[in-house]
Amino acid sequence: MFTIGEFAALGRVSVRMLRHYDGIALLRPAVVDPHTGYRYYRAAQLGRLNRAIALKDLGLTLDQVRAVLDDEVDSAELRGMLRLRRAQLAAQVAADTARLARIEARLRMLETEDRMTTEDVVLKEIPAVRIAELTAVAASYQPTDIGPAIQPLYPELFRRLDEAHVRPTGPAIAWYEPEGGGEMVVVHAGATVSVDSGAARDFAIVDLPAVPTAATLVHHGSMDEVEASMQVLARWIEENGWRAEGYAREVYLEYCQGEPEKGVTELQIPVSRR
Repeated sequence: MFTIGEFAALGRVSVRMLRHYDGIALLRPAVVDPHTGYRYYRAAQLGRLNRAIALKDLGLTLDQVRAVLDDEVDSAELRGMLRLRRAQLAAQVAADTARLARIEARLRMLETEDRMTTEDVVLKEIPAVRIAELTAVAASYQPTDIGPAIQPLYPELFRRLDEAHVRPTGPAIAWYEPEGGGEMVVVHAGATVSVDSGAARDFAIVDLPAVPTAATLVHHGSMDEVEASMQVLARWIEENGWRAEGYAREVYLEYCQGEPEKGVTELQIPVSRR
């Protein structure tokens, strides 16, 4: 037999872990000296220890590990435990992947801040336009909330336009407005059309009014990285004595759903003199 220290070394675990496993009845010593309280283990117990470590690494709790090793859990229950753990790990990987993408986007934004200048801003009049639109609600103005809300709208809108035999006559246009008094945002996904507004259709027909004066800037790339361009516009508006009015519009000059990094979007912010 082996002392607890020797057994810990053989199993590549800590003595503290073995004491804990003893305390929760996961791995009892083969013998406990009644006089000294010293714990002794047999070589055959290394198999149970290794299986316990493997199951724990899969994400099972120690109580679940003990139940599996003591045959209190049948194969169907074990499959259920492992499927649940697989789903949890998949969700964690997805969340970490999304978080990594946001960090990379933020880094790219910081890298381009110094290269983008307010000289690219153009002040112009925006004519009235009629659009067909679908709407959704996003949790906030953050690109990570706006993107999942707006991205499904355009394929669905174009599908409905095709079924209604309505052809877009200009670029797609999006804009956003707050929902109530909270952070929720109504997302408007529209396509420029020339149709009668009175006919019954499964999409709305909206007339966007003309904008006498708008500060505009062409953004190249994914809309997940639009913050840098919006900062340039905001700086230009502030430095030149203008005030933002109404809701900003996004005009998709080149809409690339499958390759958003190739997109070209004109940002339009209605402005007035202070």
